[in-house]
Amino acid sequence: MKILFALVSYLFGSFPTGYILYFLSEKKDIRMFGSQSIGATNVLRLKGWAFAIPVIFMDVLKGFLPVFIALKLFPEERFALICGFLAVLGHCYPIYIKLKGGKGVATAVGLYSAVALQPLLIGIGVFLIVIAITRYVSLGSILAMLSLPFSIYFIQGNKDVAILSVAVFLLIGVRHIGNIQRLIKGNERKFGEKE
Repeated sequence: MKILFALVSYLFGSFPTGYILYFLSEKKDIRMFGSQSIGATNVLRLKGWAFAIPVIFMDVLKGFLPVFIALKLFPEERFALICGFLAVLGHCYPIYIKLKGGKGVATAVGLYSAVALQPLLIGIGVFLIVIAITRYVSLGSILAMLSLPFSIYFIQGNKDVAILSVAVFLLIGVRHIGNIQRLIKGNERKFGEKE
């Protein structure tokens, strides 16, 4: 039962919301444009808020539901955390579209909303402050995810969730390597800039 649920968590996380909505609208692969990501930031840049909002909602839900349901069905919190990580992994490397997905941030937000809401709110604050100062969504995302292991450990004192947040940060960091390189070179696109 656990193995099946863990597999479903990955498959659910793999659902490529941004890819599907963009393809239905443009009949093109969104990974050929912009940041080449299927996530909400790239959808926003290419199609606007009307398309980005449903993508944000669904991508957050992909992280929240596996954890929330696992906590109801199984007694071990660690298993629920594994399911949440698998959902984020699925978003980043979705099996349906040859393992080329998004950056994982919105799905991670869904995960944390189920197990670390107060630290998540701090992370969102970091995200908004960084964007307000720099207008770099990628930098805001990276620093927000980096803040979570510390805030989870010191606010909740939950070592399991803190360890999970380190793993999620490393995964999201890998997915942002291109952004980090562009930030260093000074040619990363800022929030509001069109493709």
